[in-house]
Formats: sequence, structure tokens, C-alpha cells
Amino acid sequence: MERPYRGSGPVSSSASACPPPADRPRPHRRQPVSSTALTASALPEGLLALPGVYQPQADTRLLAGALAHEHLGAHTHALEIGTGTGALALHTARRGARVTAVDVSWRAVLTARLNALRRGLPLEVLHGDFAARTRGRRFDLILTNPPYVPAPAAAPPARGPERAWDAGVDGRAVIDRICADAPRLLRPGGVLLMVHSAMCGADETADRLARQGLSARVTTTASVPWGPVLRSRRAWLERRGLAAGGEQWEELVVIRARYL
Repeated sequence: MERPYRGSGPVSSSASACPPPADRPRPHRRQPVSSTALTASALPEGLLALPGVYQPQADTRLLAGALAHEHLGAHTHALEIGTGTGALALHTARRGARVTAVDVSWRAVLTARLNALRRGLPLEVLHGDFAARTRGRRFDLILTNPPYVPAPAAAPPARGPERAWDAGVDGRAVIDRICADAPRLLRPGGVLLMVHSAMCGADETADRLARQGLSARVTTTASVPWGPVLRSRRAWLERRGLAAGGEQWEELVVIRARYL
């Protein structure tokens, strides 16, 4: 059975540094298959995943590639919002950082804890809403691959695997909350790394973060083919003006924001 990719299909393009993309994806911006950013990002392999837990895909690997440019060490306290299998959190811990991970899914929390135990890496994994579980705490680094797929339902689902990708009619239900809470969560000089689809508006994310006192820009992009989730919503996305007729490629972006 084909795994329900969040939005993009199997990886077949590369990441590259470029200026901020437009708010809508451009199907002709396919990158040549040359970079290893999506295919060799040093993420842990062989991770366990309970049914319904979002597994590492193109967006996860793109974010891991961006993380490679950040200086980490024992002095770094990192937070991952929406940890899934714990792949990014474990990758960060393996580089020496102290890591806290949070997810609204109990299955994801148990999966991440089990993967950390199997690898002998210290990882604090919390269940619940990220804002509630991190109240009063600040971090040097925040990593997040939040739900970002536009969906006909105005509110994100309360349960089920769709929680990992559905994010309201504009795909920004969780993204906007993270942007608003970033100053509360980051120490001065701290960095937020977020990956999402350009379909949600990369400029909108950067602008929201700037209004919160962060210096934000798109650092990395990659074009990947549409997967079954987006394909199943093609007519609705076109009616909403989120996709052009015949769209087949989705642009992923990594936004880096530093709290000044």
C-alpha cells in the first residue's frame, strides 16, 4: 500500500539556496537530481514507527540539511515541535545538543521514546500542545516540520493520521501559532528552522516572524512531485487559487529566523 505522503511524492529533486520563492508553487521550477540534501541528510535509519505516525520524507530531509549549517553542542537546548518518529530530534541529540521534543499524538510520543531508547540517546519527549508543554521554558534552537497541507475543513483534525498534514483551508493553522510563539520560546540569538510548502506562503511566514522581532528568510528550497494527498484535492486547490491547472510539483521551503 502506498504510504499517505503529506503532500509531496517520492523525492526526485534537489535543494538549493535561492531568494524567497513566490507564495504559490511553480511547477516548472524542477531542480536537477544532483544535490544530496534530500537523500543523504544523515538522519537516523531504521526507525520504528507505530501505525499513523508521520515518517521522515522529503520535507524532513530538507530540514535536516538546513540543520547541518547550525552550530550545535552541549550548550544547545533544542526544541522540536511535532517530532513524529523523533528522527530530527535524535539527529540533533547525536550532534551533542540537549533536545526536548513534543507531539500531540501519543503514538508519535511513544515512537520517539522507543527510538531514543534503542539508540541510547537522551531525549525528552512530551505529549500535548507545544505551547502548553513549553510554558516558561526557552530554547536556543527550534526545529519544526508542522502540518501545512491546505484542507477543506477550517479546523485541523482532532485525531487520526491526518493531524500530521492537514492545517486548515490555507495550511497555516499551526504555522501561524509557531510564528506568534517564537519570541516566547527562543532565547535572544536563538534560531527557528521551519519547513513547509510554498503553497502556504513563504513570504507570509517571513513577514509574520519579522513582526515578532525575528530576522527571517528562506534559505533552502526543493521541488518534489505531488503525492496522493495533494492529488486527491486538486480540484479544490485549483478553485481556491492555491494551484494552477495541471500542477504537478510542490515547492518546499526552509525558513530560518533568528530572534534578535
